[in-house]
Amino acid sequence: MQRPTTRRTATRAALATLAAVVSACLVLVAAPGWAHVEIDPGTATQGEDAALGFRVPNETDSTSTTKVQVFLPQDHPLASVSVKPLAGWHTAVVTRKLDSPLSTDDGEVTESAYRITWTADDPEDTIQPGAYEDFEISVGPLPEVSSLTFKTLQTYSDGSVVRWIDPPAPAGQPEPEHPAPTLSLVPASADETAGAGTAGSPATDDGDGTATIALVLSMVAVLLGAGALAASLLRRRT
Repeated sequence: MQRPTTRRTATRAALATLAAVVSACLVLVAAPGWAHVEIDPGTATQGEDAALGFRVPNETDSTSTTKVQVFLPQDHPLASVSVKPLAGWHTAVVTRKLDSPLSTDDGEVTESAYRITWTADDPEDTIQPGAYEDFEISVGPLPEVSSLTFKTLQTYSDGSVVRWIDPPAPAGQPEPEHPAPTLSLVPASADETAGAGTAGSPATDDGDGTATIALVLSMVAVLLGAGALAASLLRRRT
């Protein structure tokens, strides 16, 4: 018969293995899902208005984000653009005259927003290292195209500028270093749920619900496997 001390040692080894796996999973969960500037929600309905949020993270260790500039698509201009006030930041909207007026329910629109700039009022209002801020706008009606790209510039307190302007990568290709926030658009008849993200505040999802679910399922599978391993180790040592 195996000694109690040996059994306790085997138990500790099994538990240590399980703890290591759990810790690794927690690190994965804690890893930020907003490493790039992202638009939320990521999908909206063609022909509708939409409330959009630009989530801007600070990816540096020692400087803060002092200014954010979002450039609205000019190949498909938006007739209506409004900005939600953000405490501690002042906003400037630049418009451009349109080559061809847009027809809306309220008449023709001859100019549209081209650039929106948010600037922090004071140093304490800036985006600090490891933090993020949401910059929200309302736009519409959305054109009948598959997507809209909103190139974004992020200025730091040391004067450096990160240009989130890279076009989306084709399916199956690596993501560019600084992808521009992109809004996917679907026909109204093909999407019954996009309306949840077109009114009120932007959704609070991380912008990639499918990836989140996959990560959770993977973690569950790993934990189950670790439990089975621990049980197997205990059986072998008893």
